[in-house]
Amino acid sequence: MPTEQKVATIAEIRDKFAGAGGVILVDYRGLTVKEMQGMRAKLREVGAEVRVYKNTLTARALIELEYPSMDEMLEGPTAFVFAGDEPVAPSKAIFDYAKEHKALEVKGGLFEGHVVAAADVKRLASLPSREVLIAQIMGALQSPVRNFMYLCNAPAGALARAFRAVADQKAAA
Repeated sequence: MPTEQKVATIAEIRDKFAGAGGVILVDYRGLTVKEMQGMRAKLREVGAEVRVYKNTLTARALIELEYPSMDEMLEGPTAFVFAGDEPVAPSKAIFDYAKEHKALEVKGGLFEGHVVAAADVKRLASLPSREVLIAQIMGALQSPVRNFMYLCNAPAGALARAFRAVADQKAAA
């Protein structure tokens, strides 16, 4: 029979998973308390939260949410990084921190209800940030308009240069 505390913890885990834009699972074995605090602070800067839950309670919460099984990732000490709306920045922060601290290992993640491997999380971390992607799209959308405006203005510019050349010739003569 589950205790009240376990039921409350499962409900908390369920709410965290349901409200997150993505969840990254990391093995923090070998990190000191100070290093964990540093990781938490770095992730807090990018809008992510690090929590540690019992693997069995997490598995039950995932079953209640009808998410795919993550049993192979829920072995050993697991910290859950709950990303906000944009999972790219926390992914980058995790891999940057893992470069400095070799003991930190990314196990995988859960994005939009799909379980992904560590390699997929790494690919996500290599994407540009949301702001950069929006700027790139805006640049791509502006390019045809800019080229069209240039083509529209080209005949008028050529005519103006021809008038200027005639005026310069008459002034010289």
